[in-house]
Amino acid sequence: MKPPMNTPTAGQLQAPSDDEVFDFLVEVLKTRMPLGPGQPGFLQAARELPAGLRAMVTTHHLDVSLTRDDLGWHFGNWHDEELALETAQGLDVLGADELASLFRQAFALAQKHWQRLGNADWSEWYHGSPLEQLIDPLNTQAWEICERSWNGILGYWVAYARKNPAEVGARHDA
Repeated sequence: MKPPMNTPTAGQLQAPSDDEVFDFLVEVLKTRMPLGPGQPGFLQAARELPAGLRAMVTTHHLDVSLTRDDLGWHFGNWHDEELALETAQGLDVLGADELASLFRQAFALAQKHWQRLGNADWSEWYHGSPLEQLIDPLNTQAWEICERSWNGILGYWVAYARKNPAEVGARHDA
């Protein structure tokens, strides 16, 4: 199967600017993955992508959660165990090993409160909850890791794409 024409070339993924590489990746993801988490068929469609793109689409909302909120909030917003497993796997693929470990620890804690996180009023319960207190040290570590990376988890996308152009669907340069 021939890759779409807007797919970056391996050479474009070596651009000196992280922003430029990231912009290429965003365009590819917009074309290849029109669905978002919570939409029917999201995980099925994600699993049909090359490994790197799959990792990117399954970690994107975690990046948003860590930027705006925290790990516990992520599990309330994205209350899907299968997605959580895919997110952990995506972090592994991207080489975000420390984040993957923290995410798995937070997920194990969240699972003990999973039913509560699935309730309509979970966000009112979460602040000050035993879960938030348990996850807080993991949040601190995750935020520190993201601070060290260009643009949080998205920085792992850029590094991964440069090292593994075929795994993000890049074409060979002509």
